[in-house]
Amino acid sequence: MTLPDDLLVAYFSLEFAVDERLPIYAGGLGVLAGDHLKSASDLGVPLVGVGLFYREGYFRQEVAAGQQREQYAHNAPAELGLVRTDAAVPVEIGDEAVEAAVWRLDVGAVPLLLLDTDLPGNPEWARALTARLYGGGRETRIGQELVLGVGGIRALAALGFEPTVFHLNEGHAAFAGLERMRVLVEDRGASFDDALEDVRRTTVFTTHTPVPAGNETFDGQLARRSLEPLIERLGVGWETVAALGRSRPKDESFGLTPLALRTAERCNAVSRLHAEVARVMWAHLWPGRPVEKVPIDYVTNGVHARTWVSPALSEALAAAGVDVAAPESDWERTHELEPAELARVHRARKDELLRLLAERTGASLDPDALTIGFARRFATYKRADLLLRRAEELAGLLADHERPLQLVYAGKAHPDDTEGKGVLERIVALAESPELRGRVVFLPGYDLALARALVQGVDVWLNLPRRLEEASGTSGMKAALNGTPNLSVLDGWWDEGYTPEAGWAIPGTGAETRPEQDDADAAKLFRLLREEVLPRYYGEPEAWLATGRAAIASAGVRFTSHRMVGEYAKRFYVPAYLEARAVSRRSRAPR
Repeated sequence: MTLPDDLLVAYFSLEFAVDERLPIYAGGLGVLAGDHLKSASDLGVPLVGVGLFYREGYFRQEVAAGQQREQYAHNAPAELGLVRTDAAVPVEIGDEAVEAAVWRLDVGAVPLLLLDTDLPGNPEWARALTARLYGGGRETRIGQELVLGVGGIRALAALGFEPTVFHLNEGHAAFAGLERMRVLVEDRGASFDDALEDVRRTTVFTTHTPVPAGNETFDGQLARRSLEPLIERLGVGWETVAALGRSRPKDESFGLTPLALRTAERCNAVSRLHAEVARVMWAHLWPGRPVEKVPIDYVTNGVHARTWVSPALSEALAAAGVDVAAPESDWERTHELEPAELARVHRARKDELLRLLAERTGASLDPDALTIGFARRFATYKRADLLLRRAEELAGLLADHERPLQLVYAGKAHPDDTEGKGVLERIVALAESPELRGRVVFLPGYDLALARALVQGVDVWLNLPRRLEEASGTSGMKAALNGTPNLSVLDGWWDEGYTPEAGWAIPGTGAETRPEQDDADAAKLFRLLREEVLPRYYGEPEAWLATGRAAIASAGVRFTSHRMVGEYAKRFYVPAYLEARAVSRRSRAPR
């Protein structure tokens, strides 16, 4: 792939997961961002990441008396490999100015800049802005996002970076567009409308969720107070800026997703199905336009194979001619991997996982039993407790000594998500019930290291979102790359990734209510377990290993972050760069 010599992409994200020792991520959004940086480095795509450094990070999870407890530890940047730059940038939040330091961490060849407001000269409320990821109230959240968007643009300039394309990973970074417009208006004499068009041409925006809670909105008065200094420097009134953030004309709230959609010419969802949902969801921003013409494209997410595939499997695949680290590898040669070798590698990883479970929980699981893994955020739409809708049937499967089944759960509920915590508590209660002890385990402390152990060590990966509510999901991709088949709802990436050779699918139900949908999906899940998954695992070992090889090949061809970043470069970054250059040349041409 040939890239322009002076292309530089600034990639903004509120969270990044590049290493478990740097806990500035909560879940899939951060993991996706970290994998994006790693593949950009591997592929030679010129990119600089911009985020925040959280002194207390995201919470460490403990479980006591059946309930989640959040613990926070102090992160020392120097001990985490971060280097303090000379830059310190001001960010105006309401009528006060906040200063942010800038730390740097190199992710391969990609620099990651992390802003930090915990400085002695800042007031206490400002120092706390970058204390915790997704912590605090609404004032804290809008402050964080101003530091990320406005401060991030200023940090790039202070350190001499000159991006030609800007990629906003979710709406959290949407204020970057307003700051870029401010520079064009105030420093270069552009009109507001011309500045808006220039920003739009060079901005890529990725929306990650169809769930309302994932699309950040603020009370209009809070947004107005917080943005007032920036609005004044743009030379326009509040109503002009408010119109960019309104979802509908009479809305009183200010939304970052509408702001990002209106200030980016190239917008994308993160799977084919998610794009269909997003077009319907946001069609009202383009009144009079048919839904199918709403300008939201898609780039299906992917994962960084070298990070997620176990070293032992990577070696076995290399012997079959598959280089998991290569920009382009012949993943179809996975089918040349000897079944016995796949079985050996997987058994070793499974044994290692069960040792980890025993160390952390005291549970002793059967290494020969079919082991199903479920690990992700405990948001209610992800339905970690779907199996409990048929509790008697579940108990029967777990008690079957001829075809034993065991379940391993992990994941966190957001500290403010009462319903999500309730789901987690039901799973913990299931794991701690005397009759199921040794068949169900909840493993606390979910992080990148534990995620790797799970996707590499379980036999089947379970994903149960309500259809049309999971934008993509990436945990199943990681499992598939390790030869672990998916048993999942046809949502997000699995809607386009499913093949009968590589796993099992729970189709949409057409049910009118959520309880009806949950009941129907649970019935289909148990039917698949009884009639297909368990019989193949216990009765068809060759077919089972063939399923694992097909899972690796399919995921390797279609769902790596190398493919994803290559798509962004070819379809979004380079076209944005070329269009901006063409407009610049026309504007300089003699009349």
